[in-house]
Amino acid sequence: MKKLIIFFVLISISAQGQLGKSIFSKDPIINLENFDKQRLYWGYFLGFSTFDFKTDYKVPGQDINITGNTGFNVGLVGSLRLQEYIELRFEPGLYYASRTLTYPQFSNDRDGLREVKATYIDFPLMLKFCSKRTGNVRPYLVGGLSSTLNLSSNSKSKDDNYQQKFRVKPWTQNYTLGFGLDLYFEYFKFSPSIRGVFGLKDELIRDDDPNSPWTGNIHSMKTRAVLINFTFH
Repeated sequence: MKKLIIFFVLISISAQGQLGKSIFSKDPIINLENFDKQRLYWGYFLGFSTFDFKTDYKVPGQDINITGNTGFNVGLVGSLRLQEYIELRFEPGLYYASRTLTYPQFSNDRDGLREVKATYIDFPLMLKFCSKRTGNVRPYLVGGLSSTLNLSSNSKSKDDNYQQKFRVKPWTQNYTLGFGLDLYFEYFKFSPSIRGVFGLKDELIRDDDPNSPWTGNIHSMKTRAVLINFTFH
């Protein structure tokens, strides 16, 4: 997650350095002056993400080490202007993610490691709260709820961790909070953002054995993620 945040900051600094005269100058030429007056407009996004699990245990002290790996995001954006500073957004997207779970009580990788891969189709409904535009820059906050389908959940598998199958529920619900910048160029609007995703419900499908060393001590396991999206309108 720290690497993604550092990458986002470097991109912002680079944009300011390279485009300072046209975007961040004191008296810039105003680009796309009437863009935000549209009732409805479309776009797409590309980005990076790191997914993790927030795990609560029945007995503390037997924690699983969870490492989130950098994934890739792509999707579409539909934006409906509700009023001057508020937009309703639908941002369906495809997210490729993976997590590495390490169980310290095992001495061998076969039992002690689980690579949990996920292919998410996300259906978020968001509200975007914009500040007043200054030149060609407009900061904003974004937040909302989403339902997410995991195509790699293994939920229908009869095997479990005893056969090296880690299973989670196919559908999850999350809320998202984030912030970003709208940067207005001559022909398009570019909107980098950073967001946090927080799962609302337990996602774990437990092993058939209630005393399973992989799932028996887990009270709940919920998605946590950091997203960095680069949106083009």
